[in-house]
Amino acid sequence: MYQSFIGLEVHIHLLTKTKVFCACRSAFGDEPNTNICPVCMGYPGVLPALNIESMRMGCMVARSLSCTIPRETWFERKQYFYPDMTKNYQISQFASPLGQAGWIDIEGRGREKPIKKRVRIKECHLEEDAGKMIHTGTVSLLDYNRAGVSLLEIVTEPDMETGEEAELFIQQLRRLVRYLGVCDGNMEEGSLRADANVSINLPGRGLGKKVEIKNLNSSRFVRLGLDYEIRRQAQFLDEGKEVVQETRLWNENRDRTEPMRTKENAQDYRYFPEPDLPVFTPDAAFLKSVEDALVELPLARFKRFMDEYGLTEEQADQLCEEKALSDYFEAAVRAAFKEGLAKHDAAERIANWLLGDIKHILGREGIPVNAIASFRLGPGRLASLVVMIAAGKISGKNAKQTVEAVIKEDKDPQSIVGERGWEQLNDPKLIAEAALAAFAGEADTVNTLRALIANPDNAKEKRRRALTAYLVGKVLAATGGRADPRIAGAQVEELLRR
Repeated sequence: MYQSFIGLEVHIHLLTKTKVFCACRSAFGDEPNTNICPVCMGYPGVLPALNIESMRMGCMVARSLSCTIPRETWFERKQYFYPDMTKNYQISQFASPLGQAGWIDIEGRGREKPIKKRVRIKECHLEEDAGKMIHTGTVSLLDYNRAGVSLLEIVTEPDMETGEEAELFIQQLRRLVRYLGVCDGNMEEGSLRADANVSINLPGRGLGKKVEIKNLNSSRFVRLGLDYEIRRQAQFLDEGKEVVQETRLWNENRDRTEPMRTKENAQDYRYFPEPDLPVFTPDAAFLKSVEDALVELPLARFKRFMDEYGLTEEQADQLCEEKALSDYFEAAVRAAFKEGLAKHDAAERIANWLLGDIKHILGREGIPVNAIASFRLGPGRLASLVVMIAAGKISGKNAKQTVEAVIKEDKDPQSIVGERGWEQLNDPKLIAEAALAAFAGEADTVNTLRALIANPDNAKEKRRRALTAYLVGKVLAATGGRADPRIAGAQVEELLRR
């Protein structure tokens, strides 16, 4: 039995409008080689200039990961042959990264047991991304739009032991940076990608020979690649072979890692201080702007939702997937509470609406969940709706019709209910009159039901319930769907006993 050691290097594109060291537009999907200039193309004699928003966003992530921001941080040149970076070096950080010695707690459901672990963060450092290579047949094409885009690398200590833990780390980090608004986390577009380092050894012997798996663009591939690599290395050791320190790639078509190159060491890159950029010394105003921009982190909000609102783990997890959704939820609960609904009751009702009908409508309308703030059924309107339902002023069926009308007409639910005459009917006398009318039109059904009631038969109980529900439906139809179903059911049962 071997012990596994897993560390991750996660790269995230920061959502700055321009690149990290020049004024070129930073955007995914633009026409190739249109967002370039002499600076990011590395022309002789050009001077880079630090984008302060890149540094601010990087420090926001670092602080959210409990890292220390040093009194001074600076950049180095990382020398390497980059076919997708014309200057053949990368401006990065090595000796004094912007975030140092932090940690993040990861928690979640494992396939076999719950996962709960603190993962230490070695560092967060800011650098420029390389361009993109597109291989087609025997030709390689180069798009330099990405060269120079703000890239934050988050490096963990080798504290994880399974691919499943690493997968959870990626998922929770992705959620964190999206909450902060510093990265969109779209792994399929490459704005969040990971390299995984893994070694195995006998328990108590420390780290083994490290193998790196490069450019994993989904949390699932992180898990699969690491689990495969742990099995491969274990087989090598079982056979008396030595694991080679190297860089490998994950082949998603064959579900295996494959050799890429022997692993470089730091000295291979010949780091030296970037001569064109001064040391960055964050002042009090800068540090305050970083602290002011921080938000309640996803895991803390997830736990609070269960404690404060009595939500289930599944409900809290789904609501906390996107910050915009959890913000909407809390705003709606606060509004419903102000209108007199108990907090837990309001939370349960609003969670059910958000995770059911509203999520379906958002998908139908093509509205991303993180854009729910633009949804016509705002938090206040949803709160008004659930308060009316709780007070028995509107039926569930008419509530759904009201939501559709709100979306179409952009009106408040109360106005729509009043205009349509959709207030729920709670007067037993009026509902009794509707029941008598329904009975008169369904004489055969009524006679059949009375016969079943007079001669109880377990085998026919299902049919009795079905016919009763049919009559209740007729009563509801006779009142335009406004009758309280419970009162309608009671009136039907009473009339059947006569």
